[in-house]
Amino acid sequence: MSTATALAKEITTAKVGQPAPNFDLPSTKNIETLTENVKLADYAGKWLILLFYPLDFTFVCPTELTAFSDRIEELNGIGAEVIGISTDSVHSHRAWIKTPRDENGVAGLQYPLASDTGGRLARAYNILVEEENIALRGLYIINPEGILQYAVVHDLNIGRSVDETLRVLQGLQTGGLCSADWTPGQENLTV
Repeated sequence: MSTATALAKEITTAKVGQPAPNFDLPSTKNIETLTENVKLADYAGKWLILLFYPLDFTFVCPTELTAFSDRIEELNGIGAEVIGISTDSVHSHRAWIKTPRDENGVAGLQYPLASDTGGRLARAYNILVEEENIALRGLYIINPEGILQYAVVHDLNIGRSVDETLRVLQGLQTGGLCSADWTPGQENLTV
């Protein structure tokens, strides 16, 4: 069996309540050598937030990625890790991370960016814009057992909310029923 065939069999279609599609992608985890991939298996036992975005060096993307980076301590503090993913190369990711924020870069980013150049993972999450080979703005939360728990997708022109992501993550972590507009500290619904 070819490597491409084996990889295709590993990647499933994302569906909330089901195991998250497996991945092993080049990343900026080692920013200097670019030799350390990110793998779903590396995050077993942790909550994982996947932030798919269209392209490096664009306009809305740096606002989102830096907003999540600036609040990484809050996210890590409740047991969550973050990976940013686009169809750009790891070389483009590294250049963008080394570009100052005031020059439309994401300098100081506190989590890795992964490279899905062929769009296989974005396709598994049903967010690949095929004709452009870019991902829509997809945000996914995977629980410590590897089950996809939350999915939200935006078109290219609107960014995602760190506050809402934190609220949803904390709601999921209660394991109970959370009412509309539930916030951390509120009681869960009882049936």
